Amino acid sequence: MSCLVRFVEPPVLNMAIVLEDSACRIPLIFVLSPGVDPTSGLLQLAAQSGMGDRFQALSLGQGQAPIAKKMIETGVKEGHWVFLANCHLSLSWMPQLDKLLEEELQIKQPHPDFRLWLSSTPHPGFPISILQAGIKMTTEPPKGLRANMKRLYQLIDGQSFPRCHAEEKYKRLLFSLCFFHSLLLERSKFLMLGWNINYGFNDSDFEVSEHLLSIYLDEYEDTPWDALKYLIAGVNYGGHVTDDWDRKVLYTYINDLFKNEVLTTTFFKLSSLPVYYIPKDGSLQSYKDHVVQLPAVDHPEAFGQHPNADIASQIKETRTLLDTLVSLQPQRSATQGESREDKVLNLASDVLKHIPALIDYDAAAKLIADDMNPLNVVLLQEIQRYNALLRVIRTSLVDLEKGIKGLVVMSSDLEEVFTRIYNAQVPRLWSKAYPSMKPLGSWTRDLVQRVEQFNKWAESTHPPVLFWLSGFTFPTGFLTAVLQTAARRNNVSIDSLSWEFHVSTLDDSNLTETPKDGVWVKGLYLEGAGWDKKASCLIEANPMELVCPVPTIHFKPTESKKKSTKGIYSCPVYYYPNRAGNSDRASFVVAADIKSGQMPAEHWVKRGTALLMSQDH
Repeated sequence: MSCLVRFVEPPVLNMAIVLEDSACRIPLIFVLSPGVDPTSGLLQLAAQSGMGDRFQALSLGQGQAPIAKKMIETGVKEGHWVFLANCHLSLSWMPQLDKLLEEELQIKQPHPDFRLWLSSTPHPGFPISILQAGIKMTTEPPKGLRANMKRLYQLIDGQSFPRCHAEEKYKRLLFSLCFFHSLLLERSKFLMLGWNINYGFNDSDFEVSEHLLSIYLDEYEDTPWDALKYLIAGVNYGGHVTDDWDRKVLYTYINDLFKNEVLTTTFFKLSSLPVYYIPKDGSLQSYKDHVVQLPAVDHPEAFGQHPNADIASQIKETRTLLDTLVSLQPQRSATQGESREDKVLNLASDVLKHIPALIDYDAAAKLIADDMNPLNVVLLQEIQRYNALLRVIRTSLVDLEKGIKGLVVMSSDLEEVFTRIYNAQVPRLWSKAYPSMKPLGSWTRDLVQRVEQFNKWAESTHPPVLFWLSGFTFPTGFLTAVLQTAARRNNVSIDSLSWEFHVSTLDDSNLTETPKDGVWVKGLYLEGAGWDKKASCLIEANPMELVCPVPTIHFKPTESKKKSTKGIYSCPVYYYPNRAGNSDRASFVVAADIKSGQMPAEHWVKRGTALLMSQDH
């Protein structure tokens, strides 16, 4: 079994062996991988080799070139180790570095102890001559909790372990910190169910946190839990996190892994799976041996995720792969069968047949002129946006047909429309009205339903009983209008109102009247959980059920007051599956308080449970 592991797991980089093969004329180059920083390992190696006092490091960037040049020239003469980090941030200076190395290392006679260490991400601007002359090293990013924890324990110096007086506390909390760091890194494999935004957590975060841990355990007799959690999760790791819902995940993990039970419970369980626990007190090697025995493949439950999360991430990765393959297909016309141009013409003609006519804005404005309440204002705004979109679609499709036939010049916008229609994707020109991840066919059907909702509303002059929130281009504007209506009716300030959410236990056919306050909202989907219609609460999703439709929800404006959070999960509502949104607009709409069922709210935070207004198919 140990022989097989050699070929399955990437080996940990041993810099001491690399140093033995090096020489003063040969630069040593680290090719950086995400989340891997060689600085601490290099510092340890310098100390072990007796070069700690003659080790100089510099992170390259604007204005650092003269300093780097002087360090190399001095190092060549006096036998220093020089480490120039992040060469990719100073690409304009790289040709000069190439000439400098040729002059200092090849023409002159460098000191035998001199070593030049460089680090850079893979970049075509890095000089090929330096690469050819140097020793290249890279550390493949570890995959899985075991591989990550194994690498973290390799970073710890055995001579200073443990590095504080409270030895037992330090060893247990260090193991917990390693597990915490590995969770944060590996959670990204679940994509949107993991993090809304992918963050670059790295070795420096772990090293700073480990240093803080040792200092605070030395300074305080009673473990300062709040201070440790704030500094580690709030400041150190939290400095990367820009999304509020991702920050919740971060705090949920740190609260589970940094508490008094970690120190008082023998074999404290780090997750719901029995295999992940803190081993008994021992040497550094004993902890490394324990880590090696952890499972090679991580079960989603180790992260607090449902097994469906693995399936969802694999489906999305497969779609990404297929989209990439489609983008690489030949661009020339086929010699036999239907050509690209004919296919696009047929698809464009089909879309033109199915998109609805413009909504009569002037007629709608006249009908509701005497009752310009906030909801009717939103109606007119939505009609304007959809009419503008429908005009863009018709114009671009007509121009595309002319362009294919050679009647007009194919602009870059038309080329993009042509390519995306051929690949059954929505042209970017059409996506400006509202974001969506649907393919062209589903998007067109969805557009028809959206326009139909507002057409009926405009013709009847009465808002629908059940609002399809997903049909609004700006749902936040609609929800604000509902709050304004309630504020005027009750003669209160809109700032004093917040939302209450009641999930209906009735079928939509039985909801025939509008509620006294607020609106009925239909068409939401639950991701990362299932829904119990009888108990009206969250439950575990059924196997292979990645998305679950949710019954109609009553969005009820109510005066803001302190609410009980017991048994309640604050569930984020997103406009579409890309929870991070894009540069034009955010995807987050509102947080809906729903019953968490038998599980605490933290359980669903780890699951990444959220409500989606639309799907990607």
